Amino acid sequence: MHLSANWFHWALLSAVFAALTAILAKLGVRDVDPDFATLMRTVFILLLLAAFVVMRGQWINPFTLSPRSWLFLGLSALATGASWVCYFRALQVGEAFRVAPVDKLSVVLAAFFAVLFLGERPGLREWMGIALIAGGVLLLAIE
Repeated sequence: MHLSANWFHWALLSAVFAALTAILAKLGVRDVDPDFATLMRTVFILLLLAAFVVMRGQWINPFTLSPRSWLFLGLSALATGASWVCYFRALQVGEAFRVAPVDKLSVVLAAFFAVLFLGERPGLREWMGIALIAGGVLLLAIE
């Protein structure tokens, strides 16, 4: 089976690693400035991904990417960096069991952005699931 054909398994693994991220990051920012912690995490990710891409033989000349790819990858990097900085700050002062679900409000926002910018059209069942996620976030966020 082609790797992209089994999106659910990859998404589930992403959720597992994201959950571990919350716990490990909470432990990692106890006595460290959250911005510095974000930088160190980014350095680790850069080194690991570079090794992964090279070992899999997927390295290409980055200058062959289109200007459009550069633009959107750059904007994505800015959004990711801003998300990580905010996430680490939230984890430093908040409880992981509250911070992580509120962070997952990104699921709800991603659905709205996908409709607005990508023309995607979730059905009633999907909107109900998205509403349940939003409700769960609110339930955990309100004290």
